[in-house]
Amino acid sequence: MVTGLVLVKLAPGKEKNALMKLKSIPEVIHMSAVFGRWDLVLDMETEDLPELSDIVVREIRGIPGVISTETLVTTSL
Repeated sequence: MVTGLVLVKLAPGKEKNALMKLKSIPEVIHMSAVFGRWDLVLDMETEDLPELSDIVVREIRGIPGVISTETLVTTSL
């Protein structure tokens, strides 16, 4: 199991539609709105790193209103 944090920047005025689509992705287990450089932090769980990468590149970045992402792969301490 791989867990990751995906930081998401949204286009102004496109937030509502993007949020609905992001919520429909089963691997997104939690979503937080934040202030600053990024608009959202997505907590994700996938079977492996290639699956996490594929979801970010093909699904999340393909959502209208998503301007950019940054993925942080996490590990338990």
